[in-house]
Amino acid sequence: MAEIFETLEYGAAPEAPGPALDWLAAHGRKFGHFIDGDFTRPGKTFASTNPANGEKLADISEAGKADVDKAVKAARAAFPGWSQLSGFERAKYLYAIARQIQKESRLFAVLETLDNGKPIRETRDIDIPLVARHFYHHAGWAQHLSKSFSDHVPYGVCGQIIPWNFPLLMLAWKIAPALAAGNTVVLKPAEFTSLTALLFAEICARIGLPKGVVNIVTGAGETGEAIVTHPDIDKIAFTGSTEVGKIIRRATAGSGKGLSLELGGKSPFVVFEDADLDSAVEGLVDAIWFNQGQVCCAGSRLLVQESIEAAFIAKIKQRMKTLRVGDPLDKSIDIGALVAPVQVERVLDLLKAGRAEGGEFYSPDGDMPQKGCYVRPTLVTGISPAHTLASEEIFGPVLVAMSFRTPEEAVALANNTKYGLAASVWTENINLALDIAPQIKAGVVWINSTNQFDAAVGFGGYRESGFGREGGREGMAAYLKPAWEKKLKAAPDLKLPTPADASETTGIDRTAKLYIGGKQARPDSGYARPVLSADGKHLGEVGEGNRKDIRNAVEAARAALGWSNATAHNRAQILYYLGENLDYRKTEFADRIRSMTGASANAARREVDLSVERLFAFAGWADKFDGAVHNPPARMMAVAMVEPVGVIGIAAPLESALLGAVSLLAPAIAMGNTTVLIPSSAYPLAVTDFYQVLETSDVPSGVVNIVTGDAKSLATTLAEHDGVDGIWFAGSLADSTEIEKLSAGNVKQSWTTRGLAFDWADPALEGDYLLGKATQIKNVWVPYGA
Repeated sequence: MAEIFETLEYGAAPEAPGPALDWLAAHGRKFGHFIDGDFTRPGKTFASTNPANGEKLADISEAGKADVDKAVKAARAAFPGWSQLSGFERAKYLYAIARQIQKESRLFAVLETLDNGKPIRETRDIDIPLVARHFYHHAGWAQHLSKSFSDHVPYGVCGQIIPWNFPLLMLAWKIAPALAAGNTVVLKPAEFTSLTALLFAEICARIGLPKGVVNIVTGAGETGEAIVTHPDIDKIAFTGSTEVGKIIRRATAGSGKGLSLELGGKSPFVVFEDADLDSAVEGLVDAIWFNQGQVCCAGSRLLVQESIEAAFIAKIKQRMKTLRVGDPLDKSIDIGALVAPVQVERVLDLLKAGRAEGGEFYSPDGDMPQKGCYVRPTLVTGISPAHTLASEEIFGPVLVAMSFRTPEEAVALANNTKYGLAASVWTENINLALDIAPQIKAGVVWINSTNQFDAAVGFGGYRESGFGREGGREGMAAYLKPAWEKKLKAAPDLKLPTPADASETTGIDRTAKLYIGGKQARPDSGYARPVLSADGKHLGEVGEGNRKDIRNAVEAARAALGWSNATAHNRAQILYYLGENLDYRKTEFADRIRSMTGASANAARREVDLSVERLFAFAGWADKFDGAVHNPPARMMAVAMVEPVGVIGIAAPLESALLGAVSLLAPAIAMGNTTVLIPSSAYPLAVTDFYQVLETSDVPSGVVNIVTGDAKSLATTLAEHDGVDGIWFAGSLADSTEIEKLSAGNVKQSWTTRGLAFDWADPALEGDYLLGKATQIKNVWVPYGA
């Protein structure tokens, strides 16, 4: 004891693994799947090992297509009964799950550490309490769903695929809202870390959860593929790598399945010169060495102001010397084992590449375990944003550091990534913090804190970090859809005019140009396409846009992204002005619609009137569709900010040429997006006339760009363009499928009609349905109080 007081060194504080090992032994260390309320007999198996020592923990069954199909059928059979329960009845089951997790919290924590390798302090004090919190929180949502999401219904059967870094917490993030909404689920845990999901399955049986509501199938990538491609699954929720997320986006294209993707990250940790440096160092330890850096939102890119760089780096190195690497069941260990040898190999390969590129490496001395999947905590300096370690997600205990001089440079460096999951900002100047946070392109920004999570606060990314949210109201909404959307039928074929005698014309000789960057522009192709009247006569011509025209339009739209900085009030005023000017010319527009489509005078006037009404409706929404302040159980508030997606490419429907285009354009620009609009290929003149309204309505240059031509070809170019952040396409199922596949290139947010008969006159389209698709939620965590 005297020696301990003299040296102040930590002694061993081992957690007893006995109860977890006894649980494994009670199952013969061999597990089947959990389907329709019971465990199946084990089939073909693979080993689940303890990454801390390489010892086998259990044999896990590998699900094939037949197993997945059996689980989906069980979930489908259970769906009617589960979804028709009252919210209160579903809430009671969720509450019971939460209580059982608390009751078995130590068993869950130890089993998670054995299977995953993370320190017992993290599983015991962070993961498992958050798991229970999610089920308690969503028990409340289940009971209040009908009030908060009226006229919404569950998707049906949800396929859920989770990663190995937070095995039980990711399960809770997905299963809790799905069940609260009335869905049933088929969940696949990661092949490395399936054990706590199987213990969770036991809890579901213990509380009497109706059979088939929760199904757990274990396996590797082939099992996940069988879930993604199963035709009777209505929604896919995936957390994992960006590469696999892109594969899933392509695989589900055109299927109509709901899709949530929480993917990779390369999150900045920004430290300004006035920050509390000691607090920032502790925050950094949590940001990058929590869970051995195997965190999608890990603060792996340190950006420190140049004036304090040397002092701050010195503090980091000193703190790194105190980090203890070792047996994760030791309660005094800081850094445990990586999940598997393959992950160790990946991290070491990236470090090798970093050395070859000239990075300067620092790791503290100290004893390392002789066996197991361990990597020393590492700091890399002397690199630039172009280096591999600064751009690639490492998913290990590796921190890369760079400096900046000004706040503007800090923002530029923070956003210099294809990802956009999270960020940390450290400064004692609250004005600076609240100025920087909205400028960083990330779904979560923590101020003077890091790795804050709660069931009441949404979590998810921008860009190639995916789309959709988990937690909070927005996470609940991800498991519901409007009832009217589930009732849509296939659209009938639209009868288009065929050319009449070429010698017969209306006497109008007009070629409408493109509209790019606030100016009329000739098409790069030098060609025009004819526009016919309903009886096949020649009405005029429009430019035949091509890839270069789309490129120019996207550049103009990106140059105009400052539109999002205009106040919502100002955007509303411009939309009102658009509606006013369109209304002033409604007779002219109605005549144009009649001449192109052959619609009756009343129908043509009604389409223009509804277009004016829609502009007014979204003008009214511009300053009302806003965020909220969440109240997590900490002395912090989380400000949910509604932000635009960015540049949205819009291919308007063939029918309802004016109303369809306005119905999609108005919510996009109301929320601060800039747009590239492709009018109806058959009836484009209503929209080329509309740019004259744009020119007289104070719409800033580049906010709306119009490119005429073949909608499928032009939309394909938009879907492939990395400068486009979202794509909306109205068209056939085949064309919609192709657009959704191409959107995977940079994980665009996409919405397509998939050949369904949307009623563009339906008032449902002037509410939050399209506003939600035009926006993304950023949650900014702000600490307060002592």
